[in-house]
Order: sequence, then structure tokens, then C-alpha cells
Amino acid sequence: MRRLASAGLTSMPLTAASQHACFLGPYGENDTLLEKLVVEFLREHVYWRRNFHPEDPPPIPTRAAAEPAYRDFEARLRRELHILSAALKRSVPFHSPRYLGHMVSDLLLPGLAAQILTLPYNPNNVSEDAAPVTVELEVQVGLQFARMLGYPHDPDQVACGYGHLTSGGTVANYQSLRLALALKAFPVALRAAQVPDLEVPDDDVIAFNLAPADGVALFAAWQDWLQQQTPGERQRWRRAVQAQRIEQQGLSRFFTMHSTLTLPCVLAPASAHYSWSKGMKLLGLGSDQLVRIPQRGMRVDADAFAGQLDYCRRHDQSVLLAVAVLGSTEYGMIDPVDRMVDLRDASTREGLGFWLHVDAAWGGYLTTLFRNEDGSLRAREVISEGFGQFPSAEVHAAFAALARTDSATIDPHKLGYLPYGAGAFVGRDHRALRLLTEDADYVFQGDPGPGYHAQQRRLGQYIIEGSKSGAAAAAVYVTHRVLPLDCANFGYLQAQTILAAEAFLAAAHQFGATQSPSLHVMVPFAPDTNLVCLALNPRGNRSIKHANAYVCALHDQIKCDPRQPVQVKEFFGSVTTIQRASVGDTVFDEILRALELDADDDLDSQHLVILRHTLMNPYLIDHENGISYLDAYFAFLARHVRDTLARAA
Repeated sequence: MRRLASAGLTSMPLTAASQHACFLGPYGENDTLLEKLVVEFLREHVYWRRNFHPEDPPPIPTRAAAEPAYRDFEARLRRELHILSAALKRSVPFHSPRYLGHMVSDLLLPGLAAQILTLPYNPNNVSEDAAPVTVELEVQVGLQFARMLGYPHDPDQVACGYGHLTSGGTVANYQSLRLALALKAFPVALRAAQVPDLEVPDDDVIAFNLAPADGVALFAAWQDWLQQQTPGERQRWRRAVQAQRIEQQGLSRFFTMHSTLTLPCVLAPASAHYSWSKGMKLLGLGSDQLVRIPQRGMRVDADAFAGQLDYCRRHDQSVLLAVAVLGSTEYGMIDPVDRMVDLRDASTREGLGFWLHVDAAWGGYLTTLFRNEDGSLRAREVISEGFGQFPSAEVHAAFAALARTDSATIDPHKLGYLPYGAGAFVGRDHRALRLLTEDADYVFQGDPGPGYHAQQRRLGQYIIEGSKSGAAAAAVYVTHRVLPLDCANFGYLQAQTILAAEAFLAAAHQFGATQSPSLHVMVPFAPDTNLVCLALNPRGNRSIKHANAYVCALHDQIKCDPRQPVQVKEFFGSVTTIQRASVGDTVFDEILRALELDADDDLDSQHLVILRHTLMNPYLIDHENGISYLDAYFAFLARHVRDTLARAA
């Protein structure tokens, strides 16, 4: 397996020409390539089956295909597959450059082919017993992501980074909460168990508010101390500490026994994904403990974050975890990760330590634009060559600070262009993961032995899921091998999305100028990445409700309608809202003034509906045929603007 992990041809930087081999293509241009790959490796799979024990006779006789019952079964199978295939033609055409809606696009052929290739083997990545090959691939994927983020990624390092795949970003976010709570409460359990010869804080509050790095160091010291005990003593002390852990006692009993501690809160941006609220409920902390931090320009307001930390210190309120978003779901904005890391470090020095997690479900792969082929960070002036505005100094600083965070969520099924569901949780120090160990004798037997790989290959002991597909791990691993996570390879694809966003922004300004006699058009927030939103309001209208109804009527022209053939739609897009409660009164009222809308106390007027465009298809600007789908989209939008205004007149 180590040979498999390191073997391969030296990759050449991705270019416009080699990009043409990356996808099946908007027109299915690479169907022959995909068909050859699928047929070739299906035949290899069949060969493998036939040569497992060739002395065994085939249980299915060669005459079976001639039997009436066989033919009847085949006919029913074909009928149902034809019905399914026909129904799927009503699916949203994510592959097309005419799709500008949600966070999905065409699939990369390396991942698609690798997943199809692996599916007949049906590996279950819960353990290496069920998936000896793909479990190791998943471990390698974790190291690939750790390197991309700037975490330690050499397995020989004591504090090496790690990662594992999940069904999506939501489960990865849950994992961060789960791990952060286990680590935060563990020093308190050590104190309660009165373990001798360990330097444990002499106060519950201090123990509960250690920095994550100090908590991991203490946990590692405990593991080393255990190894020095006799087998009997080792078992006794493990039981003693386990009896004091929060996972054993539950939240109610743990905080009753340690009455000086407060139920910790989680600090997240006002626009954070709804998975954080779900996670707080699942963990038993309750959504009341999720504190929303105000934003400035749809990014976390670092001053407000500092103020909240100060409030927590003054009121003895512990903090479990803070969330920085690297590419928000609605707008693709980048939080000031660098400022948040600095504030966390300052808070830790004042006795309030907490975990800092980056929700990079959307923007994680954009990190490849910031990494040289040797993994080092690229200078901002080097990255900016070829772009108009990207990256801003603030965005560059945020990406540069990722290496100082504790964990991250990344979604390969978004900007990784891989099939659903493939999310990922990535951590900075693998030693913390052992806090989540669950034993099951029928799955995990004996001591895994020393070494990074031996521990990491027991994925099922640490992850939230049980059984899970190894085919997803194969898809991600192969894709990263074909397109390494650096600026010359995967970063090339990401660059196309940024260029498309900049072209869209220019076209939006031109559209606004041409429509100005009848329509207010504005980009409410200058985009940090490859999502661009448009706010619209007919001239003369002062009502927020009417403006929202107008945008919703436009959206009816670009949203999926399963009752109609997809060909009826020229383009596909999505909407989102700007919430007064999220952006604050000042920003919300500034947007209203720009659109000449009146502020209204009515509850239905505290949000503004806007068009949202995800610009991740690498063929939005078709250089081969001289077509800009962005220009075509604005021409389409102009026609419907006129029609909508005419109907409203």
C-alpha cells in the first residue's frame, strides 16, 4: 500500500488543453474516454473474481440466460432502469455552463472513474478488515488535506495532522464539536480521577479552559504514563478516568459534579451554516449556547468577536469552539481567520482557551491557489497575476492563517468536483482523535500497534458514521493524485472560477448601467471568491415586499421546475436573502438606500431577496467557441426584466 500511495507519474501543470480531459464535458465530449475506462476496469474486476479461486465451479450455470424466468427478470430490470433513466432526464443540468445556481458542477473524470471502478468491490471503510485498500487511501487523503491547509503532514512527526471523509460538511462540523468537547473536558476528568505524577491544573476552571494544544499534550502525557504501569494498574486507571469523563457521565451529571464550570458556548458568524445549530442540539448543548457573532460586509466582525470573548471572560463563560467560515454558503465570503486566530491566542493567554474550527466546506479547495508545488505559501503579489482584484490583502491573510487553526471542514463534492457525498474533517494533531475511541470486538480486535497509520486505519473507532463507502475515498485519493493540491494543478481549475467571477462582476456593472432607466441593480457585497449576488428593484418602487416579489418572479424563470422539461429553461440560478438580523441595521439600511427602498418595521420586510450565482463551471467562458455564457445570461436576464416590468405595469 505504501508503494501504491507513492507511485505514479510526475504530474505536469494543468493547462487549458489538459483541462479538456478533466470532465465528461457539457456536451459529453469525453464519453469515449469514460466508456473505455469503465469497460476496461469492469473487465479487470470480473477477471479478479474469476481468478480468486479458479478451481471453484461457477454457481450460475451458462444455460441460465436462456431460461424464461431469467429473461423475465432481465426484462423487468431493463424496464425499471429505462423508467429511472427517463425520470433522471428531469434532473438539474449541473454539468452545463448554463447552470449558475447552487454549489455543484460537472464531475472530474478521475474521481468519477475511480468511484465507478471501486463500487463493485464494495469496500466498507469502517475498518481495514472490511476495506484493506481504501482505508489506507482515506488516511492518505487526510494527509493530502493536512498539507494543503498547512498542518503538519509527515506521519513521523509526533503531532501530525490527519483527516477522514464524511457524508458531507454537516457531519464534519459535528465531528469538530464532538472532538472539541471531549478534549475540553478531559483535563477535568483527570483531576477528578486524581491520577498521580501528572501535571494537571489544580482548578477545574483552569483545566476546562486550556488551549487545545495544551489539552492534547496532557492527553499524550496520560497515554505515556499509562504505558509505564503494569497491565493491571493500567486497566484500573483507565476505568477510573473513564468513569469521570463527560462522555460517560453525560452533560447533566458532569456539570453538576463540577459546579464551578459553565456550559460552554460556541461562537459562530451570523451567516454560519444551519448545521451548527443542528450540531448543538445533537450534542445536547442546546441551540441557546450558539452565540451568533455580528458581521461586517458579510464577514465576521473581528471587533465584535473580540468583544464577545471579553464578555465571556468577564462573566466566567467558557467557550467550546469558535467558527470561522472560509466561503459562506450564501455569498462565498471569507472570514478574517488571521484576526480570529490572533484573538484566540490572546484569549488563551488570559485563561480562556478554545478550539478554532474553519468551516471551509465551500472555500477549502481554493487553498490550492495559495500553495506552491512544494506546499509553501504563495505571496499575494504572485497569486494576483492574471486576476483583477483577487485575492485582497484580507483574503490572503485569512488563507495564510489556516495553518494556525485546530481543524477544518472541506467538501470534495463542492469545489473538488467529486460525486456526493464526500465531505471531510481535517485536524491539526492526530493525537486528539483517540479521545473519541469506541470499541467493538467484532470490528476492532487487539491493539492496533504503534505508528500513525496503524491508529488511523481504525477509522470506525473515531468517526460519527459506522459503515461507509470506500469508493468515495478512492475517488478523492485518485483525483488528488492526478491533480495535486497546488496552484499548478488543482489551483488551475480554481483560477478559472475566480476569473469567471470577475467577468461576471464586470458584466453585472454593465447590466446595471444599461438597465438604470427602469431598474436599480447592485452587487451588495464585493465577492471574495466565486459567488456573486445581485440585488434588484424596479425604479419608483419603495416597498421591500414588492422588490422581493419582483426578484422571486425573476427567479421563477431560472429555477428548476420538475413539471417541465429542463430544456425549457435557458439558464438556472438560485436566490438567497440578506437578513437585517445578520448584517446589522447599518449595512441593511445602506443597501436599502442604494436601491431606493424604504425601511419598514414590518416583520416581512426585514429581509431582502437577491439573486445568487455560483460560478464554478470552468466553461462559463468558452474560449474554444468564443462564447461567454455570462454575457448570454445577462442578455437573457434583460429580456425577462423587461417582461416582468411590463406585466407589473
